[in-house]
Amino acid sequence: MAPTFPGRDKSRDGFANRCELYSLTHFGWLWRLVQKHDALARWVNRKLINQAVYKVPTRPRPFSTMAEYSSWDSLTDRSWLGRHLPADPDFNRPGTLPPIDKVVDLFRMRSAADLLSPKSTVLFPYFVQWFSDGFLRVTSDAGDDKSVDRNGDDGAPGTADARARLRTTSNHQIDLSTVYGITSAATRKLRSGTGGRLKSQTINGEEYPPFYYQEPRAYPGDDVIAADLDGVYRPSLLERHQPPERKATLFATGVDRGNVHIGFVALNTLCLREHNRLCGLIAERHPDWDDERLFQTARNTLIAIVGRIVVEEYINHIAPYHFEFVFDPVAFQNERWYRLNWMTVEFSMVYRWHMALPGLLHHGGVDIPMPQSMFNNTMLTDMGLAAFFEEASSQPAGRIGVHNTPDFLLHLERTTIAWGRETQLASYNDYREYCRFPRVTDFNQITGDAGVQRQLAGIYGHVDKIEFYPGLMAEDVRPGSALPPLVGRLIGIDAFSQVYTSPLFAEHIFNERTFSDVGWKAIQDTRTLEQLVRRNVPASGRKVRVTFQRG
Repeated sequence: MAPTFPGRDKSRDGFANRCELYSLTHFGWLWRLVQKHDALARWVNRKLINQAVYKVPTRPRPFSTMAEYSSWDSLTDRSWLGRHLPADPDFNRPGTLPPIDKVVDLFRMRSAADLLSPKSTVLFPYFVQWFSDGFLRVTSDAGDDKSVDRNGDDGAPGTADARARLRTTSNHQIDLSTVYGITSAATRKLRSGTGGRLKSQTINGEEYPPFYYQEPRAYPGDDVIAADLDGVYRPSLLERHQPPERKATLFATGVDRGNVHIGFVALNTLCLREHNRLCGLIAERHPDWDDERLFQTARNTLIAIVGRIVVEEYINHIAPYHFEFVFDPVAFQNERWYRLNWMTVEFSMVYRWHMALPGLLHHGGVDIPMPQSMFNNTMLTDMGLAAFFEEASSQPAGRIGVHNTPDFLLHLERTTIAWGRETQLASYNDYREYCRFPRVTDFNQITGDAGVQRQLAGIYGHVDKIEFYPGLMAEDVRPGSALPPLVGRLIGIDAFSQVYTSPLFAEHIFNERTFSDVGWKAIQDTRTLEQLVRRNVPASGRKVRVTFQRG
């Protein structure tokens, strides 16, 4: 279980924040009463979501990673990442920040075993990476996205190499590019061309994506990719160095990280099955529709289904509240925050939950090192989708926070810290103030763990010198939550404001005409990942348990 530290000084949590948290985490009887009345529940839902999003100024944001000032290009060119706060070159001036190795030690596991989340299963970080890798994408020369495979020390700010890592290939939409591809050219190659369906194959009686490699070879660059799939994505450096027997099992996927871990593969496979299932049902109802209309309608429907799961299962899992958010996209059309999506560098930082993956993974009745699940798709095809999701739902995730990153992922912590410096992020305290938390004045206001307090003091000397990402992760996880406070707030701000601004959810588009009668019913009937899994696995006579929640 995750330890608790009652000694944390809560004086800098902020009176309004404490009142808000207390009211939402107490009076369960009152919140249950509210949710029994649909109109009242939707009114409260709208108020709470607006309250979350309006914690910070709304889009458009005046700054991006293009420049330290606003220009027409920086306000319109979305090949650059947005940013909540302007670059702070003084805070990141060479020689003012501690050596990266000292900061990385803050994340290194200090016990022989993982610190486990009291709330979340392994399925939770699997879903988060799969979901977020579709829209949080950082350009790199290695073919990777968010987690650039570099040590972070080369490429001084201002050089062409460093400037490239300030750009993004994101479409800035929650569009399931993990399944459908980043570009329309990639999407065409993933489609079968018949009945609106995606290409697939059958393995052990179940449907999976097609294999990407026709002839995998031992030397990177010599592989032969299936002719009809070449160019769907550019394999990462790590993928290119996998042995031929691993490459032979890798699937065609929408993004370059689609095979990196087995949870990603399982979720992509699930969505492929649901897309093709929807195509079959829609074609039965509308036999006159062609391949293009069937494909586009099924894609619209699946994006909406996942959007609802994000709000009603994922966000409700994160929050420690008694009130459960409901999916109500047309309620926000006239809000100030209803603007064009633009992913920010801070949002990408918030989602680097390397420590949520435990060092050991329980699979097939034995514990295996987590790295063995990377690029190892036979773990899924040998077991089948239902058994895999049940297994992932029965094992606790790692606790999100410092001193809990397995050794094999510490290089990603180094990369993250270095990238924060390259992007010249403001300080942790600056972001607290921006998000309406009072600035901390002492290390014991961040965490009650005396050891972490001493280490932060030894690394930074003063709380105003703490960097954004280390500060985020050093905070204690809130009771009843899966996340530390500032992480949770930033996710609330960006997640709600970027889910609901999808063009599919506009009031004149979010209707049966867009999704078909079949698709519209599927959206209304699907609130959880478990429902999606149950209708896409072979019938076994028993219910499959799929959940982010332990216990």
